[in-house]
Amino acid sequence: MTMRVGVIGGGQLARMMIAPAVELGIEIRVLAEADGMSAALAQAAVGDYRDVETVRAFAQDVDVITFDHEHVPQDVLRALVDDGVAVHPGPDALRFAQDKLVMRRRLAELGAPQPDWAAVSRTEELQAFLDDHGGRAVVKTPRGGYDGKGVKVVSDPAEVADWFADFDGEALLVEELVDFRRELAQQIARRPSGEMVAYPVVETVQRGGVCAEVLAPAPDASEKLLEVAARLGASIADGLGVTGMLAVELFETTDDRILVNELAMRPHNSGHWSQDGAVTSQFEQHLRAVLDLPLGAVDVTAGAVVMVNILGGPQGEQLTDRFAAAMAAHPLAKIHTYGKEPRPGRKVGHVNVTSDELDDAVYEARAAAAFFDTPVAG
Repeated sequence: MTMRVGVIGGGQLARMMIAPAVELGIEIRVLAEADGMSAALAQAAVGDYRDVETVRAFAQDVDVITFDHEHVPQDVLRALVDDGVAVHPGPDALRFAQDKLVMRRRLAELGAPQPDWAAVSRTEELQAFLDDHGGRAVVKTPRGGYDGKGVKVVSDPAEVADWFADFDGEALLVEELVDFRRELAQQIARRPSGEMVAYPVVETVQRGGVCAEVLAPAPDASEKLLEVAARLGASIADGLGVTGMLAVELFETTDDRILVNELAMRPHNSGHWSQDGAVTSQFEQHLRAVLDLPLGAVDVTAGAVVMVNILGGPQGEQLTDRFAAAMAAHPLAKIHTYGKEPRPGRKVGHVNVTSDELDDAVYEARAAAAFFDTPVAG
């Protein structure tokens, strides 16, 4: 009997689950927010993921519900569970990815290392935190922020006066401005039966609050770092009851600590390299995990793998217009596109390159991605 996975959200993460689903004989169905979204290649329905009855109807004939994003309201998630639908990750886990204050409190209970932080509801509370932390700090909206949105580095509470007004007495999250050497990401896969596997920790490079590049495995990572990151990721996955893929975004500080920055309970940008550089991609692994199938090996298949995001893309053109030139110049590059119209700053695709040498992989991936940002001589 064919296994059926329902994915709520029609973005690129759902799109990239389609190929491994086909290979495994799994049927993917998608509840997309609008027509023509990235995952329209799958059997897609269009509807509001915030409407209980719409989601209930979508879930009627699938074996498990999972997600392209974490924004489905708790009342909708709990209605599915009450109906006996298998939901992975479930609402009790997803709430920690939906609300950063809830996440911070739970991580503190688990003893996970994290930046100094506080919940602030008034400008006076934010000013007191600034005074205690060198006059600058990071303020985040507890819900809804991603890719640099809902995050500000501030030195004056007036800089987030509009956020205090928008949240109308609810607390914002303020964190110390961490002095970090680099950013890392640890991915964990966990199935309902409890089996877990840890991918090698990777280095992520952010530009303008958006992930621009990923280097896998993280260069110059000591055995101790690899062990600590994997153990931390596993303890968080277990402590939060995550099922499916979990990405733990980390700071490696200048004094050689690692601190938890953010969590994502789904396939994540930091794991796109695995499509071409790991035995089991994060997308196949997520499907295995939510269906409670044995998890795949996570070994890296080359000395180095580099992922470079295509941000914005060629204005007034389709990405496919640039394929031939990019492929001819960089045959080692694997190009992945999301079926989105290019516009400034938008994630419209990525390039993966595997090589025995990190420098070669970096050069090839950056050069191939550049074909989609610059004019091509004709």
